[in-house]
Amino acid sequence: MKPGQASDEFIAAALHDAVHGLRESDPLASAAVPLVPWQRWVLGGLIATTGVFLVLFTTVTLAVLAGICTFTYLIAIADRILIFRRGLPRDAIVTVSKAEALSIPDDELPNYTVLVPAYDEPEVVGDLIGAMRKLHYPPSKLQVLLLLEEDDFATIEAAKQHHMEDHVQVLLVPAAEPRTKPKACNYGVHFATGDIITIFDAEDLPDPLQLRRVVAAFADSPDNVACVQAKLSFHNENQNLLTKWFTADYGLWFSFLLPGLMQSDAPIPLGGTSNHLKRSVLEHIGAWDPYNVTEDADLGVRIAANGYRTAVLDSVTLEEANSDPINWIRQRSRWYKGYLQTWLVHTRRPVRLWRQIGTVSFLRFSLLLAGTPIIACLNLLFWLLTLFWFLGQPAFISLVFPPIVYYPSVVCIIVGNTATIYMNLVAARENRQPELFTACLLLPLYWILMSIAAAKGCWQLIVNPSYWEKTYHGLHETAEET
Repeated sequence: MKPGQASDEFIAAALHDAVHGLRESDPLASAAVPLVPWQRWVLGGLIATTGVFLVLFTTVTLAVLAGICTFTYLIAIADRILIFRRGLPRDAIVTVSKAEALSIPDDELPNYTVLVPAYDEPEVVGDLIGAMRKLHYPPSKLQVLLLLEEDDFATIEAAKQHHMEDHVQVLLVPAAEPRTKPKACNYGVHFATGDIITIFDAEDLPDPLQLRRVVAAFADSPDNVACVQAKLSFHNENQNLLTKWFTADYGLWFSFLLPGLMQSDAPIPLGGTSNHLKRSVLEHIGAWDPYNVTEDADLGVRIAANGYRTAVLDSVTLEEANSDPINWIRQRSRWYKGYLQTWLVHTRRPVRLWRQIGTVSFLRFSLLLAGTPIIACLNLLFWLLTLFWFLGQPAFISLVFPPIVYYPSVVCIIVGNTATIYMNLVAARENRQPELFTACLLLPLYWILMSIAAAKGCWQLIVNPSYWEKTYHGLHETAEET
């Protein structure tokens, strides 16, 4: 149905489903409630028990906690190296040549819907419409829905100032809580006409042939491939040191780690943009969770839990790398909070998930979604303890780190940090970005920012779990003007 032809009843039903659909059809799959009762009891019991042991057996308890953290670090490092190794071969990622993409006759292409949620982003509307105009796909089979909140007057007015082709339409999303990107996308699905649905962020510059490449990738993939995730990178990678770090981070993640996860048949946390989904599967698994602030990661896990797979495509969408540390922390803390949200949601029925995805994938899912933010929080603490040890070797560190914990901890520090820097250097080299080499060598400074963001995300999970912290775009243009 076209946006302008919808009745009030249809709009009300679409909005209700966008907000409540997943929560009503499968309450345990929704992050509307952060913790179900048994999770609250278990978490509360663990905290209380740990507190009692800390009071009664302080040194032993701290040593045990240090040992648990160290063991988890070792497993996480080993698994990350294994995933990276599996992502190294050139055939680990799906590749569709330009000739192959263009060889598909127009009349054999499926209908395609592009959802572009935007909120308070009038400065990028012009670039967005220009990027959609460059997509190499027949307009008769392409629908682009620009999803704007009905009370976002600045962005609506900016959109009116630009000429839009018939297949590009503005869809006003009724104002309703939660004010999140997945709620807008859920609403947009009700107006979508495509057999394949994808999301682009408002500032994205996708490969013009990406949609055709995705069609070819689906055609060459097994029927259980429900999603094709394109690679993300940045067009302002050289703006400052932070954008170089961010670019190196994405280069490793999308070029090697995600393909490695694909080769491992493990759940793939999707990127927030350029994930292309079969509409039938998307509707079958309940679309996006409007209460989860990393709805993409959650959807990736639900795809795997329902027996489907995600393929990673060698087609790049360029975004704007965060160039401001405060803005970067706002964005990354939301990601960390959402990873924990997603882990908590999918461990509400741990036995069922374990049976659905298998033992190794279940452990990998936990290490990735729960381990990533928790390890980032702990990093700062362990670095400070290491610094204290080198400065004066205080006695309490010797007590907390007996030999059985101390030596594995040394391995974690040396091997873990070296391996991570090495993997980033390899990714920068293979992605032909030698300008990132210096930034890769300075990554420990970037990890400090990650620790701050992780701590903030963990705190927000407690006090404001579904709050979508806005990331501001267009900062590179401001920097160029100044």
